[in-house]
Amino acid sequence: MKILFVASECAPFVKTGGLADVIGAVPKSLGARGASVRVMLPGYPALASQIADGTVVSTYDDLFGGAARLVAATDHGIDLLILDAPHLFDRAGNIYLDETGSDWADNHLRFGALSRVGADVAMNGIGDWTPDLVNAHDWQAGLVPAYIKQAGGNGPPVVMTIHNIAFQGLFDSYLLGDLGLSADMFTPEALEYYGRIGFLKGGLALCDKITTVSPTYARELMTADYGMGLEGLLRARQTDVSGILNGIDIDVWNPETDDTLPQTYTARSLKRKTKNRDEIRARFGLSENATGPLFCVISRLTEQKGLDLLLEALPTLVGQGAQLALLGSGNADLEDGFVAAAKQYKGAVGTIIGYDESLSHLLQGGSDAILISSRFEPCGLTQLYGLRYGTLPVVANTGGLADTVIDANEAAILADCATGVQFTSVTTQGVEQAIIRTCDLFKDQKNWAKMVRRAMGHPVDWDRSAEAYLMLFTSVIEDNKR
Repeated sequence: MKILFVASECAPFVKTGGLADVIGAVPKSLGARGASVRVMLPGYPALASQIADGTVVSTYDDLFGGAARLVAATDHGIDLLILDAPHLFDRAGNIYLDETGSDWADNHLRFGALSRVGADVAMNGIGDWTPDLVNAHDWQAGLVPAYIKQAGGNGPPVVMTIHNIAFQGLFDSYLLGDLGLSADMFTPEALEYYGRIGFLKGGLALCDKITTVSPTYARELMTADYGMGLEGLLRARQTDVSGILNGIDIDVWNPETDDTLPQTYTARSLKRKTKNRDEIRARFGLSENATGPLFCVISRLTEQKGLDLLLEALPTLVGQGAQLALLGSGNADLEDGFVAAAKQYKGAVGTIIGYDESLSHLLQGGSDAILISSRFEPCGLTQLYGLRYGTLPVVANTGGLADTVIDANEAAILADCATGVQFTSVTTQGVEQAIIRTCDLFKDQKNWAKMVRRAMGHPVDWDRSAEAYLMLFTSVIEDNKR
């Protein structure tokens, strides 16, 4: 089975969120099961060395305003197809946003080009490698099935994966011609979405099957509360929608071998986490004499993540004798709020604005619990890292958070299966109650340690999900042959 992934980011090469981790892990898991997978990415500056060392497999004299090449390379066990188009991708800073924090004005061309070249490879292949299936990820790859359809539809089936439906790739209708798409593609059955071009909408309407990153999120997407205006389309195609839970790379995220930690540990040597906890307190300016748990947050600072609620709940957290170490960036008001909170609750709240991969490992390797108060969460990965590192997840009951964390209610505690804390009311009061419950659980250190060991044994790798993807892809390919 030959599979082409088309995506806008991939760890460890370029990453802004969980999408990159998925694209960096799933192809390797599928490859271990006999599939031949190639990942198509834009040629960002971060991929300059791979472009320089790679092999040019096709060229474009004029791809939306400039020359471009498709370069094949292999790195970190991933077979890459890199779209080297300097006029579109050779830019410093954020891959989606300009220096003012606004979307790049030509994002429609940048990711239209990615989709168009993805469609070319889908239909024509590279040398003797022609994909049996295309897996297009999020709005940035949403036009792949549109370009295939416009070319006559003589291509492999396309599976569209939704990582976060809140980001849809909406552009003015007059840009259709700039994308090389004909007017007959601008219909409600294809790309038209309330008078605009919808990259994700078009992908969902024209693809063969749809996946998303957790079973609960797949169900939530059918509702007005979570579907972001696309719930009607998804309900109409609900038999084509599957929720396949994300996993994590357990080689990269392994507390027993993690060389970013001051002290590695296992479920049998939990006391060794103390050294990591001490390092967190030193880095975040936290006092050493707290009586409650050390919570961490590793997140984009947005209202989607419910960080405004956590800000309001901080007096409760501090009042419980707990501490908070927060690493993240995003909304300026939230950044300012947590910086101010670190000053107001000096020694109990620590804030570092930005993102640091090694520091995120330290937070997972030394904290007692990780707080995830998302209003919606397609899957989430930080709670999976928390389980792996014995940093118990305290999560909202939504999306993949609901699918991966077993709440420490009375029945689950008696049955010895609890792995964290869930809360249903995603409000300030709901967050406060979850914090209080966690602090109460922490007081019983014997049972807390049992929960930690249980969490560390919870399966969080890609094995089951890779098998699910393989079964789905196989059935789609077989259906396409009929």
